[in-house]
Amino acid sequence: MYAIEYFEVECPESLGGEYYKQIANDVLLDHNLLRVISRIHIFIDPKVPVFVAVGTLKKITTIVRVRDLANVNPQEGKITLVISDETYLAPMLKIFWERFGKDKVEQPDRFTVILYNIPVSAQEIEEIVVADPSESLFKDLIYALRCIAPEGFRLKSERFSTEKFSFVASENTLDEDIDALVRAKFALMGVTP
Repeated sequence: MYAIEYFEVECPESLGGEYYKQIANDVLLDHNLLRVISRIHIFIDPKVPVFVAVGTLKKITTIVRVRDLANVNPQEGKITLVISDETYLAPMLKIFWERFGKDKVEQPDRFTVILYNIPVSAQEIEEIVVADPSESLFKDLIYALRCIAPEGFRLKSERFSTEKFSFVASENTLDEDIDALVRAKFALMGVTP
């Protein structure tokens, strides 16, 4: 299990706060987000009503290249890839099809891909970017925070960067005071908004 450096749920009702902490923990765990969040502070006040989540993100893992999931073996008229990690096989095949055409890409079994008469070297194949894990991070985080926020809180404000995020939800119109509340919650974590 990954550890979050700072994880706090603030609520006027202590029992409600404990429930929300468990809900938040379960949702973040289910969406595999504990590995990327370093700090998170959640504030919920059903009387206002408002839900605020602020946090900081860990450095995102690097991009995934062909060389990270396959051994590339050049041969006369073809390049054979021996797959060691199937995680990104589908996106890799899609990239090959788009770049070289389906007629030049063959997959005889789940651990082998053969590229026929393509105009690039084995080294260039190894450097092709297959996936960037950070691309889906923000979508996953927004979805998780929507799952954590109370059901009736339809009005939302979301701000994300590569280092930090804020998410606000309410039943009522969000006013200018909400920015001050977000800054205050960041300050509780020792983070400048």
